[in-house]
Amino acid sequence: MVCSVRKSVSMYCSLNGLTSLLLAALVAAVFATPRSAIAQGIVTTESGRISGFTSGTPPVQIYEGIPYAAPPVGPLRWQPPQPPVAWQGVRTADHFSASCMQDIRGEHLPWTREFMAQYPISEDCLYLNVWTQGKPAGALRPVLVWIHGGGFVEGAASPAVYNGEHLASQGIVVVSINYRLGVFGFLACPGLTAESPHHASGDYGLEDMVAALGWVHRNIAAFGGDPNRVTIAGQSSGAAAVIYLTASPLAKGLFRGAIAESGAYLSPPGTVSQSEGEAQGTAFAASVGAHSLADLRAMSPASLIAAQKKANLHFRPDVDGWFLPDTIPAIFSAGRQNDVPTITGLNADEGSASAKYGKLTPDEFKQQARERYGNLANEFLMIYPAGSQAEATRSEKESARDSGRVAMYLWGVNRAKTAKTPAYTYYFDHAIPWPEHPQFGAFHSAEIPYWFRNLDALTRPYTAADRSLSESMSSYWLHFIETGTPNRKGLPPWPAVAPGSRTTMRLGDELHPGPVATVARFAFWKKVEEQAAEK
Repeated sequence: MVCSVRKSVSMYCSLNGLTSLLLAALVAAVFATPRSAIAQGIVTTESGRISGFTSGTPPVQIYEGIPYAAPPVGPLRWQPPQPPVAWQGVRTADHFSASCMQDIRGEHLPWTREFMAQYPISEDCLYLNVWTQGKPAGALRPVLVWIHGGGFVEGAASPAVYNGEHLASQGIVVVSINYRLGVFGFLACPGLTAESPHHASGDYGLEDMVAALGWVHRNIAAFGGDPNRVTIAGQSSGAAAVIYLTASPLAKGLFRGAIAESGAYLSPPGTVSQSEGEAQGTAFAASVGAHSLADLRAMSPASLIAAQKKANLHFRPDVDGWFLPDTIPAIFSAGRQNDVPTITGLNADEGSASAKYGKLTPDEFKQQARERYGNLANEFLMIYPAGSQAEATRSEKESARDSGRVAMYLWGVNRAKTAKTPAYTYYFDHAIPWPEHPQFGAFHSAEIPYWFRNLDALTRPYTAADRSLSESMSSYWLHFIETGTPNRKGLPPWPAVAPGSRTTMRLGDELHPGPVATVARFAFWKKVEEQAAEK
């Protein structure tokens, strides 16, 4: 039977000793950066002692490539993460681990290499990184755990825009994590479900995140971090992961704040039912000629990635009854989520990676409206006219922005029905200066280098306005990580979502609360959302 539970000795690709040494050398060479670094700050974790290096002023201690789980290879492929293997002596944590298995694209504009995962890749990838000023004499420091995006099929903790050094220099501890992706992180099938003690399969990548948070809870105090003041943050699919973790009982008590960038809207992040996930997994197994789990586990990591790419399959989280006991809306409606203060927002040009962004002809725009909005199309075109090319381009962009802001606001209002903690929303509309590619504007993920204080990871003609925005955004985020509210002295007030307010925080050349849309546009998009909810 496809994806059956037939027992046999699992065969899998393993690296011989020489190849392992070569891979380790390659990892170190690829991720080495010129810096005056000395081994220092030996820290004792539950698995053994590690040493890192220092960088910057004030000095930040950096630990890269710390294992938080055992390598998920061989019989541990498509199993929940297991505890890391202990070691003797002092382990040197001075370079990033390999990225998890994926199809490496190098760069994909508007995402240059500084945003993207690079080689090497490996199935042995469950590692995290820590940036800290060390153990303070007084109270432990608040902690940020960063979850990268990439559609659950690509990405890593190592891209330059995720460097935690500059945030850590402000007095927090920063952690970034890798987690299993694609077929390795989200394959469900009947055989995997049957061998699970929880009768669940498909959410291994999300379970990796829980394992990483558990590691943080047990070990971060040794790095100066407070395990009771952890904020999780992510962008795109990382933001979806933040919402999944907020909904999951497995993550209860592991964080006290959440930041979901380009991620929390009225329509929840996508999931499939376990039966749908199992059907997809069974079809995938058949497509590669696998008749058992042993056959699948015997396939090389590269062949699985190639098969996933050939089949054009997008494995995604499922409602497995264990990590996710129900759908996201059902969990939030019943008030069963992990109720923590939350920031969420979106960027002005979320869709600018598309070659068609802002280029629909008037006829194409009108046809798209009829297909999307049916009996509401005429009303839509009254609000967003397309009588000329200039008008169609403006209406295309404005309608997308209005739709996103209204949906985000309505998400916050719905959340407030069962949540006791506040939610804060933002709209980021500042384009990274990029004379060669102005068409991308404030693209999907453009906000990250601003609040991470990593503008200089990108070679761009920045102005004083960019530096000021970076300082302000980072200050908002840091205060939220420290206290659970972004509001701090010296910055414009950022109001929490409130029914009837219809506002969001504008983050750009000006910082101030502003309306999510005009009265007419708000009414239209609310109507669209209500119709969608009835289907």
